[in-house]
Amino acid sequence: MVQPNDDFRSAPELDYDGYIAASREIFGCFSYARGTNIFAGRVRPRRVLGFAAVDLASDAVRVDRTKLDTRRDDMDYYFVGAQLTGGLTIIQNDRVVNAAAGELVLLDSTRPMTLVPVQQAQWFGLQLPRQNLVSHLGFEPQGGTCGRGQAARILSQLVLDPVGNVEPAVASADDYMRLVVYDLLGALFAPPAPLCSRHTDKLFERVCGMIKDRYADPDISPREVAAEIGISLRYLQKLFTARGSTYTHYISSLRLDHAARLIECRALMKTGQPLSDIAYACGFRDYTYFARGFRQRFGTAPGAIGAARLR
Repeated sequence: MVQPNDDFRSAPELDYDGYIAASREIFGCFSYARGTNIFAGRVRPRRVLGFAAVDLASDAVRVDRTKLDTRRDDMDYYFVGAQLTGGLTIIQNDRVVNAAAGELVLLDSTRPMTLVPVQQAQWFGLQLPRQNLVSHLGFEPQGGTCGRGQAARILSQLVLDPVGNVEPAVASADDYMRLVVYDLLGALFAPPAPLCSRHTDKLFERVCGMIKDRYADPDISPREVAAEIGISLRYLQKLFTARGSTYTHYISSLRLDHAARLIECRALMKTGQPLSDIAYACGFRDYTYFARGFRQRFGTAPGAIGAARLR
């Protein structure tokens, strides 16, 4: 579970007017219902991974951003928030979502919303430029959704890690990390879509690109690929199934094709390199398995292939 920020706890409490003014710099116009006559709240603006960010907590019992508010300030961003303590009910886009500590929620500043905290809650959030995010993902995420699972844990750890409080020495580091954040958000908040849509085609290309870079590693597994891409193992398998293939068939084909090229070079150069060395260099642990797969793919044994035959 994500832990509260100790530095934030030591930040001075603001009076009501100060809290509202500081919050509106991040969120825009909204109305705020206090839980008691004695106000208690903190706001700490930050800069994390090149994004505007904020730590905040208050005794609010309800926060509303109306359609009129969205017109008054014309703010155009997404806000992804990590619930650190307490709970929160979010109403946006005709959805009612209950977020618990450790979960992520996505809010759309261009749409009306209602937030109802459960007990006193602490939040950490990033403000994401809408146009940049949509351009990167190729779709518009729907506000009022909750992100759970491995991608949510990775993203929370990324933005809440103490390293995230330190600005990088070069601007390119921020540029790279922004793309990482966008990719994780795409994995978390992609709408249900056909497995051969534009978005999933792009995702499948990334999966294939990663496998092409690492197919020679005998330890690479579909679970590891899915984790690094930010999707579930089951979804990874569905991406291949929708295209008439499997992870195992795809990576085996890459390995066998590479082995065929190395065998061609072996024949041309007359090196006498052991075929077992070629098999291991292509990611196969077992030569018998390699030879069987080679025969199935090319119709002959590896040792019977010469340069002329492959051409």
